[in-house]
Amino acid sequence: MLLTGGNPQMAKADGNGPVQTYISAMPGWKRGIGQRLDQLICSNVPGVQKAVRWNSPMYGKPGQGWFVSFHVFTHYVKVTFFHGSSLRPAPTGGSGKEARWIDIHEDDLSEAQLARWIKQAAALPGWGKSSESA
Repeated sequence: MLLTGGNPQMAKADGNGPVQTYISAMPGWKRGIGQRLDQLICSNVPGVQKAVRWNSPMYGKPGQGWFVSFHVFTHYVKVTFFHGSSLRPAPTGGSGKEARWIDIHEDDLSEAQLARWIKQAAALPGWGKSSESA
């Protein structure tokens, strides 16, 4: 089932399986963005931990917390770095204390810049717990 804006509705769950189910449910061109984001994160962060929380895929390092997530909206996919204000250059979206984000529109994915941010974000202490046992 898709929520307003086309975001897949998913129950809270841990592991790669629920994240892949979420990505498979992403509508249209956004599914390709989700697949590319998942590949970028996995290839740049060995041993990354995955889960679905708040109808969004979450990526973290075991015992260190979540460092990035994405969410589907009507016209874009929002990628949130939980400690994005510490990234260089900092992503331009966001006015929160620490979180920063970017909105990815169709055919608008800068993989090189995202890879740099992903590596930086994974090296920082994460947000919350990246697993129930952490």
